[in-house]
Amino acid sequence: MLKTSFAAFLLGTALIAQAPMAQAQQRPAAPVVKWELQVIRDGQQIDTFDGTTTVGQARTDTHHHVVQNSVGCKDVPAGSIDLARTLTVSPTQVDTTGVTFSIDAQETLEEPGMRTTDTGCKLPPQPRQVSANHPALKVPPGDWTTWTIVDKDPNLVYRLRASVANNP
Repeated sequence: MLKTSFAAFLLGTALIAQAPMAQAQQRPAAPVVKWELQVIRDGQQIDTFDGTTTVGQARTDTHHHVVQNSVGCKDVPAGSIDLARTLTVSPTQVDTTGVTFSIDAQETLEEPGMRTTDTGCKLPPQPRQVSANHPALKVPPGDWTTWTIVDKDPNLVYRLRASVANNP
């Protein structure tokens, strides 16, 4: 009886020890996605973001572009604005139809057009904050997908392409 109980104990211990290893072996590693995002303003590419990100993870990058405008009646350089762009890109799903992304964007833009005082002196453009979120942007394999952030003044579009990276 003692031998049977001891053998059952050893068998139970071995099965318990193997269970987590079996579960770990059953879960495949999350796919890794290589992506490129182009920022298009009024038909011209003005910025690019890229990365390699595991499905379920996020990557946040900020790009700065400081511009200085000529202002006043003497048209002197002044009134600089930091046109910051922050994107958080997260591949959320991969399947045969492509990669699905969640994207958060914060943009600082200059208001279009030149403003002037009553006497005709130039005023600096005002910064404009734009925030956008796309919870499920689908990118087909081998194609670009576009997402319009701002329709006009300026027209701002993100173009995204992606592929599943080869596992090392």
